[in-house]
Amino acid sequence: MSFIDRHGLYTPDQVQLAQAVLERIKAAGLESVRIGFPDLHGIVRGKVLMAAEVEAAFQSGVSMTSSLFLKDSSHRTVMPVFGRNAGTGIAGFQGAADFLMVPDPATFQILPWAERTGWLLCDAYFPDGSPVPYATRSILRHALDRLAGRGMAFVAGLEVEFHLFKLDDPMLSLGDSGQPGTPPAVSLTHHGYNYLTEQRYDRLSPLLEILRQNIQALGLNLRSMEIEYGPSQVEFVFHPGVGMAPADGMILFRNAVKQVARRHGYHASFMCRPQIPNVCSSGWHLHQSLRSSADGVNLFSAAAGDAPLSALGMQYLAGLLRDAPACAAFSTPTINGYKRYRPHSLAPDRAIWGIDNRGVMLRVLGGPASQAARIENRIGEPAANPYLYLASQIAAGLAGVDDALDPGPSADTPYEAAAPLLPTSLEQALMALDSSARMRAAFGDVFVDYLLHIKHAELARHHAEVSAWEQREYFDLF
Repeated sequence: MSFIDRHGLYTPDQVQLAQAVLERIKAAGLESVRIGFPDLHGIVRGKVLMAAEVEAAFQSGVSMTSSLFLKDSSHRTVMPVFGRNAGTGIAGFQGAADFLMVPDPATFQILPWAERTGWLLCDAYFPDGSPVPYATRSILRHALDRLAGRGMAFVAGLEVEFHLFKLDDPMLSLGDSGQPGTPPAVSLTHHGYNYLTEQRYDRLSPLLEILRQNIQALGLNLRSMEIEYGPSQVEFVFHPGVGMAPADGMILFRNAVKQVARRHGYHASFMCRPQIPNVCSSGWHLHQSLRSSADGVNLFSAAAGDAPLSALGMQYLAGLLRDAPACAAFSTPTINGYKRYRPHSLAPDRAIWGIDNRGVMLRVLGGPASQAARIENRIGEPAANPYLYLASQIAAGLAGVDDALDPGPSADTPYEAAAPLLPTSLEQALMALDSSARMRAAFGDVFVDYLLHIKHAELARHHAEVSAWEQREYFDLF
């Protein structure tokens, strides 16, 4: 009996899908398949299997070193892997021992930009069949299972802003390596400030068409491509999806954009605010609602009257407001992302909601009796791990439902309203998460403490660096 069979890691549907994937690999004449898992930062790590090896992967998984879970955003291992339990308290990490990637056949893709190459996302298990507690895809699955136990499903639509630059120099000289290495030198693809103009779109159209063709070839449900406000800034909008699909889609989308752009001489960045003159911050606006598992009815839709959402929707909304500070560590997990929260900037600076108002954190859309009724959370950055971002929304929203919270009145002047301010730094967000009993209950102390350890390691490196600001401010003055 195989590892996957022995531990019951596939449903009957996955068994059938795995067989169908093997048939597709053969029919398409694929020669290799990229197989990987999303780490804490939403970066896919894995191996490239020869096509003939995929059948074995569907039976026994693929071994990987467990230290891949212990890395910060510079790819440094920040826990002592050769100490007792690798500093994690979990024996499976000691000595950088192996874990097993178990491919989810539902995620299989044929990559249109890579010759004869397939792609699979995986879940992570220890050799005894227990799930790795740091695997973020499993974190979201647990949140979705909580919803399913209540007869509900999570629906999410993605609006993702990012930057497309011309790649001038990849900075690959001998002195440019490191952790991290020197970032590439780039120039603009457009000057910006021609928000949503057709002429500006047409100038960037040759690259956008290349991206569109590849994204649609992957089956991602693209709705629109738009020229954003800032220099070299664009936005891609996707139709809503259900359950795990939006998070898997975000991972695949970011990988596709970065890889395709690079192959054509461009650099795509989902960093919130690159250090480029006149640049504008990028956000990730997450549209969300709950629907009935039984009949697909939108549970946020108010039956009638003046209420913008159903009673359940308003309670969910209130939960998102209450736990916004703690959830910021998931929606905005980088030091850089907090430079976006500015008043009068089309980005939120406090936990407030409003009806069709782009200055609030939570923008309520759809109206009474609408099957499109939803909440647009405008807090996120495009570098966020989608599994953690979505899971945090479910956790906070359900807590609001359980406590029958009231979100209060809609805000017409969001930057003047009396409301709790959002964290202004990653440090503040981590403090809010650390002290949140609700987030600890939803994610588990083991995972929260793990995330805090990794993020504090990033902060320590940041504080140890001498910044360009410090050099300008003090070097000549003193």
